[in-house]
Amino acid sequence: MAQDIVPIELGLTQGDVVTLWAPRWREKGEEWEAFLGDEEDLFVFPDAAHLAAFVRTAEEHDLTDHPAWPVVPSLGVADLSPDDNHQFDLVGVPELVAEDPDTWTIGELADVVAIVRALADVCDLEKVHEVLDSAEGFSLLPQGTLPFSGRDGAKLWGELSEVVSEKWDEVLDAIDGVVNTPEVPEKELSVAQEELAKLEAETAAAAAVDSPDEESDDEKDEPTGFWAEVGVDPIKIITSAGEFYTLRCYLGDDPVFLGRRGKIEAFTSPRALSRFVAENDEHDLAEVETWNDIKVKATAGELDVDVDDDNVYVLTGIAEDMEEGPDALDPQQLDLAVELFEDAAEWSEDESVKDALASSESLGWLVSFVVAPDPTRLAPSAPYDAEVAAFRELQAKFEDRLNVN
Repeated sequence: MAQDIVPIELGLTQGDVVTLWAPRWREKGEEWEAFLGDEEDLFVFPDAAHLAAFVRTAEEHDLTDHPAWPVVPSLGVADLSPDDNHQFDLVGVPELVAEDPDTWTIGELADVVAIVRALADVCDLEKVHEVLDSAEGFSLLPQGTLPFSGRDGAKLWGELSEVVSEKWDEVLDAIDGVVNTPEVPEKELSVAQEELAKLEAETAAAAAVDSPDEESDDEKDEPTGFWAEVGVDPIKIITSAGEFYTLRCYLGDDPVFLGRRGKIEAFTSPRALSRFVAENDEHDLAEVETWNDIKVKATAGELDVDVDDDNVYVLTGIAEDMEEGPDALDPQQLDLAVELFEDAAEWSEDESVKDALASSESLGWLVSFVVAPDPTRLAPSAPYDAEVAAFRELQAKFEDRLNVN
């Protein structure tokens, strides 16, 4: 399947530069990956205007044979501006590893290391692979925080940090050695710079419009009632097997479900859920401070399992719509389904969902394109077989977590 060509930003020793990346795609039975360049040279530009001027006029480079290339020369500067998910600060890695190995630090470092490995593969940078292979921790980053927990995890993180301290300059030097900035025609550059200036002005104006009265809007939308008071939400999940009810809350940012050891207690009716609440404390929600308030209501037969619209998760039909492409998907339905999968996986300490939805994966790219529309993003390319298969796998894994009562 042909992947898209993605604008990316790289933080190098010369500053922030932009280029194009074609994540792995299959063509005629072979797997390929490429960057904008010429053989081992990597073409980079100071901004999206210079990049646009180049792609509109250049005739030969490593991406001209990519299946999606014919659409790129017609793209605007906005389409060629990297989004937040595709900005990789290579020079900032030493500062990053000086932080504690929490979810955000490891996630950002994993993204940087992945793009660095891709550059090393495409540009034949053996020195980069040598550095990244000298500490086991680099290969474990996609697994999240788990490998870096406890005494052994701290040792892994320490070894990784030591390698960065001693050898990361070698990585930067190797990449700097293949970087090249081609000249671009002045006429095309002038047109592209006008586009960029207009885009920046529109972005600034939109930010100014969105900023007022945000606090008052939040206060107005704040939920009320018993469930808001106890900080727990009833949720309804609709699958091909039926409709199920359960409970979930957030302790800080951490989701907690009614269940334990990765299994979610699910019920075919609100009444069955209420009866379970009255009779059982052997689950993770029993540790929540307000659990006794919920149990008292349930024991008295007064627990009203009222599900807010934002907590109704319809899993049916998404995979079928995905087969037709992004335009056939309901962004809200997809966003809620992904939220549910991610919450359940985080609660279960399962990194597979995060990995499958990473922006470098085809499913993650499609989901991001649908739920967070951005004119700088290229549309995913048909066919969508891999994305559908990956989504079905996530859905099946989630439904296997449901212990239906």
